[in-house]
Amino acid sequence: MLKRKKSSCHGSTEMNIEGLKKVVLVGSPNVGKSVVFGNLTGMYVTVSNYPGTTVEVTRGRLTKGSDTVAVIDTPGMYSLLSITEEERVARRILINSRPDLTVQVIDSKNIERMLHLTVQLLEAGLPVLLDLNLMDEAESLGVKINTEVLQARLGIPVTATVATDGKGMDELKNIILYQKVSEPEPPFKYGPLIERAIREIEKNLHNDYGISRRAVALLLLQDDREIRESVGEREGEKSIIIERIVQRTRDNVAEPLNYIITMERQDFIKSLLIDSLTCESPVRLPLREKISRFTMHPVAGIPVFLMIIYLLYEFVGVFGAQTAVDFLEETVFGQYINPVANRIVSSIIPWKVLQDLFVNEYGIITLGIRYAIAIILPIVTTFFIAFSIIEDTGYLPRLAMLIDRVFKKIGLNGRAVIPVVLGFGCDTMATMVTRTLETRRERIIATLLLALAIPCSAQIGVILALLSGNTAALGIFILVMSAVFLFVGFLAARLLPGEKPLFYMEVPPLRWPKLSNVLTKTYSRVEWYFKEVLPLFILASILIWAGKITGIFDLTVTLLSYPTRWIGLPPEASKAFLYGFFRRDFGAAGLYDLKTAGTLDGVPLVVSIITIALFMPCIAQLSMTIKERGWKMAVGMAAFIFPFAFAVGYLVNIILNGLGMVL
Repeated sequence: MLKRKKSSCHGSTEMNIEGLKKVVLVGSPNVGKSVVFGNLTGMYVTVSNYPGTTVEVTRGRLTKGSDTVAVIDTPGMYSLLSITEEERVARRILINSRPDLTVQVIDSKNIERMLHLTVQLLEAGLPVLLDLNLMDEAESLGVKINTEVLQARLGIPVTATVATDGKGMDELKNIILYQKVSEPEPPFKYGPLIERAIREIEKNLHNDYGISRRAVALLLLQDDREIRESVGEREGEKSIIIERIVQRTRDNVAEPLNYIITMERQDFIKSLLIDSLTCESPVRLPLREKISRFTMHPVAGIPVFLMIIYLLYEFVGVFGAQTAVDFLEETVFGQYINPVANRIVSSIIPWKVLQDLFVNEYGIITLGIRYAIAIILPIVTTFFIAFSIIEDTGYLPRLAMLIDRVFKKIGLNGRAVIPVVLGFGCDTMATMVTRTLETRRERIIATLLLALAIPCSAQIGVILALLSGNTAALGIFILVMSAVFLFVGFLAARLLPGEKPLFYMEVPPLRWPKLSNVLTKTYSRVEWYFKEVLPLFILASILIWAGKITGIFDLTVTLLSYPTRWIGLPPEASKAFLYGFFRRDFGAAGLYDLKTAGTLDGVPLVVSIITIALFMPCIAQLSMTIKERGWKMAVGMAAFIFPFAFAVGYLVNIILNGLGMVL
């Protein structure tokens, strides 16, 4: 993970790389590409969105002495025949940036699968350097690669690295900085039918597409829609001739052209590896490989997942949400900061109404900053640490594989596990992370489910305190929240138009997490928290203050008392729901006060907890939803969630009372 000197979610911050030699890193996901990038560029990089997309692109500089080159890290891609938005962006960078060198980072133990992209890059006429990363893991599995033979056969430089340990990185840097890599020749010839079609298409291409005409012809034969549209716009009448060539070629074969082209590449790769690859059976299957398979098993993987969730709860829910929060809130703020702030502000500002803006019950310091630092910060920090450890071990892709089948039923795929898991830490951040999902339909469904059925860690901490010692009530809460998550997702998947999600994910090896990586990732995420979320806490305090002095606050509480009574709760609970809009855990804390006062218990307590967990997203999450999905979509989601939460509360109240349950 890289420390960002400057970052921008919307591309406002760019590193000036004009005039420098441009090096573009490409490769499949989970091959260590970002680690290679970090070794090349060091700590200071810029991150921005690719224009017109939500896909992030990272830029940096490799400097040695007086020599400097610009390095661009692209999103993961499996093929130039792009399917996902990340692959489309990676290809556009290759086409538009005109790199002086393209460094393909591959997973050495899966070299046969990775070389398909290598062949395509060579066919595109791009100067390529092949980096065989993760060599230690390949060798542990008995895979030995002769880099000299591979280099001679492909006609490009080939290096071997273990980026996590820095092995081979000096050689890689020297080639990037000092070796001139020429445009390659096509690595092999296809069968006569395909080659004839390529030649005929090349004759009718008269414009520059950023890659070789041979590569454009092959993509047209494989029915790449983006390339087909580009050729249609640029070539005019010639595009009609090209379409006829493609159609005639299709008519003369029994299988799809994409299949034929892929299989011919596969035959070339196999012949290439016969000379350069030796596979020796390891003495026994490595332990971590056995564990890896165990974690993805549809039955055995479930207890592993539950164990991880339990450890996550102990670290985040107990240590973060209870021990650390109690110390910061009760001791640091309760005994020191808040009393001092109250005295200073009251001595400076004589007017009570202005004092309330900064201190007292709803002040910026005593409420907004206190909540941000004393309550939320320790929870999200412990969650970020735990999430970084899980991320570094390589468990997340395995969890994605485990739950992909279930997520397909609700219009998502296994990749959505990342924003969903992040949502249990902070829904605001998780909403931003939904931009990594492939389709607009998936992003909308994931955003809706995060806003409705995924309580953040801060709220979960308070809810667990409310249900402490009541196993039956906790079981009902988990059952209802899980049912709502699946039901709303299932319904949304059938109502929203769009393509069904595809799932492509490279599963990296299991690794011991590195402390330096974990700390760097946690630091960058906490930095994001302060920049993005802290201002929203301050805004919430100002809005509450304004609502109190204008009477809007009391009017809203009165209006909320009607649906509150409708689900069997005392009218005092309506204030907790309003607080919940400003901070989810703040609302749950209001219920905690009612329970402590003896106003709320038994079935009404369970009903109130379920309803407030499903209630409107907090103002910070709503703001992020507006930023990511647009205000119309955000308002539409809120308009659905508000009545739905109370409808579920109403049904739960009727069912539990009808069954005569005593909780």
